[in-house]
This record gives sequence, C-alpha cells and structure tokens, in this order.
Amino acid sequence: MSEPTPVELLTPANGVELAAREKLMLLANGQRFTAVIHTLAELDVAGQLTAGPRSVREIAEGVGCQATQLYRLLRFAVLIGLFQETEPEVFALTELAEGLRVDLPDNVRDAVLLDGSERFNRAFTGLGHSVRTGKPGFDHVHGMSFWEDLERDAEALHTFDAAMTGISRRLGRIYLERHDFGRPARIADIGGGRGYFLASLLERYPEATGVLFDRPSVVAEAHGLLRERSVADRIDVVGGDFFTDELPTGCDTYVLKTVLHDWPDDAAESILRRIRAAVGDSGARLLILEQVVAPLNAWDPAKFLDIDMMVIMGGRERNLQEWRRLLAATGFRLAGEPATGEWTVLECLAG
Repeated sequence: MSEPTPVELLTPANGVELAAREKLMLLANGQRFTAVIHTLAELDVAGQLTAGPRSVREIAEGVGCQATQLYRLLRFAVLIGLFQETEPEVFALTELAEGLRVDLPDNVRDAVLLDGSERFNRAFTGLGHSVRTGKPGFDHVHGMSFWEDLERDAEALHTFDAAMTGISRRLGRIYLERHDFGRPARIADIGGGRGYFLASLLERYPEATGVLFDRPSVVAEAHGLLRERSVADRIDVVGGDFFTDELPTGCDTYVLKTVLHDWPDDAAESILRRIRAAVGDSGARLLILEQVVAPLNAWDPAKFLDIDMMVIMGGRERNLQEWRRLLAATGFRLAGEPATGEWTVLECLAG
C-alpha cells in the first residue's frame, strides 16, 4: 500500500471527501494545525488522558487553562484525528495523540515544541528570502544564525537538544535494526549531541569505546545521560567546534548522524575534509546516517524536511547524485548503494 499524500491526510475523520478548493485552502492555512498541535503539546493535554477519557473541565483544571477555550482547541484537533470526543465534552487519546505522551520513549513532543515554536514560525516568513538568495530565512528574520541564537538563549538550546535527543531515540532504533555496524573498536560520534546514539552503539558492542564530540554547551549536558546508560566510563567527552577544532583520531569508525543536512555544501565539505584528515591512512570507516532523497514524484518525508533545512539552517537533504559529488570532493567514496526515500546509512571509505 502506498503512503498517503498530504492532501489525502487532510480527509476529515468522518471520511467525507473535500472538494479540491477546500483542500487547497486547508493546506494554505496550515498555521492553524501548527498552532493547535503546539499548544496542546505545550499544555501536555495527552498526559492528562493516559488513564482514560476525561471531561474537558477536568483536563483544563489539570493543565491550568479555561475549559471553554480548551474545548474549542480539542474540537478542532478531533477533525485531524488528534484526540477523540467520546461523548459531549469528554475526550480520549488517539494513536496520533499518543505521540505527545512524555511517558512513552518514542514520543515526539519535544520535536513538536521545537517545530511549532515562535522562532521557527517567524523564520518561515523568510522563506521567500531563502528562495531568492539561497540564504537561511532564519538569519534574515532574526538577525543572526540559528546556531548563534541557540548560544544566546539557554531555553532555546534546551528545547533543541531535547528534540534532537528524542530524534536519536527514534532513529537510533531504526539504524540499529537496519545496519550491521560490524565490530567497531573505537567510535567517534561527531556532532553527537548528548550521546544518546553513541550510548546505544556501545550497549550493542560492549567491547567498544567511544568519543563524543560536539559543542561545549551541548556535551556539558551529556554526562548524566551517559552515566544513566552505564557507558560513561567507556566514552571520552570532548567539547569543540568541528569547523575549527581538532577532531578525534585513532578511531576505526566515525559517525555523522543527521549532521551534514544542517549545512550547505561548502560547510558540509569542510566537515568531511576535517574528518578525512582525522582518518588519515588508518582505513577507518565513515558512517553518514541521513536520508537519500527519492527521485521524481516519489513520496519522501525528506522533501518536507528539506524546506526546514533551507529556511532554518541553510542546509539541505541530498539525493544520491548530490551525495556522491559531495563525498568525491572530500576524499571519500561510497562502499555500497544506500536506500533512498528513508533514513539510511551511507558507508564511506577513504579514497
């Protein structure tokens, strides 16, 4: 069965088929969906319903808001399958709403809070600037880069890193299921955030050790997580900038997970060249854990994420030809043929 298109996803919960113009207007007013989902996630309404359906007044008391206004949001959310009104003014979770439960390990609440934040919403008013100039709309709207903004705002940094850790939880399982990482001895996770994925690799390979490399403000948050995962004694935590600081050497496996899509080609080439220098003649592998954009009209979520990369960070999702060109320019080659249209592993060798 093929994946539904975005327009098909907008079919109301009652199955009534909308006219083409109605679907177009729904798509054009997508900010409504963003605002409602973000607000319900921020209030943690899903957390109020884990034990079963509750009245809107009980939910409102639990989250600290007006029952009448909350009912209006929930009534809207029902239209898109997010929550269900089981009887008048009584609501329950749906499969979609389960993704907002903070007690579930595969929840996406932090990512929803990031994507629906005022910073992201304002940045998308600069989409036209990005298309015309090739530069991030975020910089144009906010007067600084996304990364500079994170360094200036501790709350924004926490939201971003929490979202990235959540993504690591979900993607980590996918990568470990789909790819044979061989028998690594020492793994360098470059731009590895708080170390969630590196910890998962070391749990799978108990004889291996690792190096976690990311911005000092990020890896400062890693120690607690690594202790909790019982791998802190096997990981060297290094704070630095992968554009300017020396990268770890002496590793047989280098990992770049959802890093290069944050950057335009010139910056991505700089990162890869520095890793190539760290690899030297050791024969170490580079594993790039990202997406390879599917060709032509094929459904591919990467084509959605690519717009975020353009506007927020100035990066991009890449198709196979673009990956091959980027790797060849930096002294790497693909060791096999990666899958397209999904999160995949590009296994690279020097030369």
